[in-house]
Amino acid sequence: MEPMTDSKNLLECVYYWEKKTPDRVYFTQPMGGGDANVKTWTWKEAIGEARRMATYLKSLDLPDRSHIALCSKNCAHWIMADLAIWMAGHVSIPIYPVLTADIVRYLLEHSESKLLFVGKLDPVWDEMKKGVPTDLPMVTFPLAPPNDHEQWDDIITKYEPITDPAERSPDEMATIIYTSGSTGIPKGAMISFGAMLQGAKGITNYLKTHADDRMLSYLPLPHVIERWAVESHSIYVSFPLFFTENIDTFLQDLRRAKPTLFISVPRLWLKFQLGVFQKIPQKKLNQLLKIPILKNIIKMKILKEMGLNQVRFAATGSAPIPKEIIEWYRNIGLELLEAYGMTENSGYSHCTKPGEVRPGYVGSPYPDVEQRLSKDGEVLVKSPCNMMGYFKMPEKTKEAFTEDGFLRTGDLGKIDERGRCKITGRAKELFKTSKGKYVAPAPIENLISTHPLVEACNVSGSGYPQPYGVVMLSDEARGAFKQGEKSAIERELTEHFNFINSHLAAYERLAFMAIVKDEWLPENGFLTPTMKIKRATIEKAYGPLADRWYNEKKSVVWER
Repeated sequence: MEPMTDSKNLLECVYYWEKKTPDRVYFTQPMGGGDANVKTWTWKEAIGEARRMATYLKSLDLPDRSHIALCSKNCAHWIMADLAIWMAGHVSIPIYPVLTADIVRYLLEHSESKLLFVGKLDPVWDEMKKGVPTDLPMVTFPLAPPNDHEQWDDIITKYEPITDPAERSPDEMATIIYTSGSTGIPKGAMISFGAMLQGAKGITNYLKTHADDRMLSYLPLPHVIERWAVESHSIYVSFPLFFTENIDTFLQDLRRAKPTLFISVPRLWLKFQLGVFQKIPQKKLNQLLKIPILKNIIKMKILKEMGLNQVRFAATGSAPIPKEIIEWYRNIGLELLEAYGMTENSGYSHCTKPGEVRPGYVGSPYPDVEQRLSKDGEVLVKSPCNMMGYFKMPEKTKEAFTEDGFLRTGDLGKIDERGRCKITGRAKELFKTSKGKYVAPAPIENLISTHPLVEACNVSGSGYPQPYGVVMLSDEARGAFKQGEKSAIERELTEHFNFINSHLAAYERLAFMAIVKDEWLPENGFLTPTMKIKRATIEKAYGPLADRWYNEKKSVVWER
């Protein structure tokens, strides 16, 4: 079945599949208890529930185009609620399920949300809900924490399916996607129905995806990558979506889905790799992969264990990824396609073409996307999926675009002879050493992150003679440290430190790497909900220790 090519929005695609393939399974959702309790929804069932919820939303007599928030881990009900909001004539406001109460309060108040859907959430919800206004109505999904609010299942039992859903034009706002706030207060990017549809069409044409593909939805749906490449994409093409139960069942959920398309972020690709190394040491694996008679068997076994043996397109995005990671995955038979996009262009910007991967480059723009560099080397992008602007921030909106409509990405880059773009750093992340040299931290952090003992890092050094790195150890390394292997870890990281500096210009070379005790998580504010480091938080936490670390005059120092 071919997609509805003349559709004006994703809702028209939904109605098309509801009619053409009513009995085809769309969602597969673990409901607690693993394989013994998995629920599926056909297109008819899923859209039927969305229609019933839309009738309920209409019954509330909210003003047209009201803003309705969604806060839940990924699940079938998240997407059904999103569709119901649109059918009822409103605008959806996704909220990450791991935020502080202050940010939750800010988002709900800034977005002017009139109602909140709440779903699958960790115990952190006990803290988050302190930011929810007491007078804000709430509807809860079946997998939500126990509560006394309106229940999804009760509502869809009580209300009939909506038969006259709202007409939504391509130019009107469908959703507000808030940025992760890695450099300050989150900004709300207003995304139109036309942009969401065009992004879905574009990726479908680029990857030649079809109804027999499969995806696992696990990156946060409030993030633009998941919203575009998973939700919108699956609605346009009609391929089935699978969801995860929890972090402990991730591999089981992945093997159930058998995805043919898989997207992850660098930190998770690194975790997958470290998981392999825990079962078979890196040096031994490298030796086995050199044996002709064994290498193909080993590759297939690794990919099958990871649940990725049926993947035909694997992508990485959201942050730079070390070329060594790309090369390692290629060596086991999985080519990672680097992708690049922003909340402000719905994620639809650049992607490496299969067979044309150049490590360190995010690929070429999609065919209907234009790119160029400013005189200062900033990457400028004109995408059909560019945002309408920032909600209630006209000055920020004006700053975000050039006079001829190109989005200012804030990323510095260069373009090779084949049009592939390399991101060399964030313009606002550059810092100046006491020697007067400007340093871009991201490329150095990429080098640091190539070691399996390193899970995350941050390079600083403004006002000091040389930069320095702050390192969070991997789970494996933290376990080894607790078992008294500090000296062995220090030896390995000292070797890595020397390797890093041998690949850097003199003014970029690290004075030291500092190993810290904290685990950086979204919950404690060191990472954004999309797993990016929060530089300001890290530098505030460890900056006061820098003088002491410099004075130790060692390659590897430890937080006491």
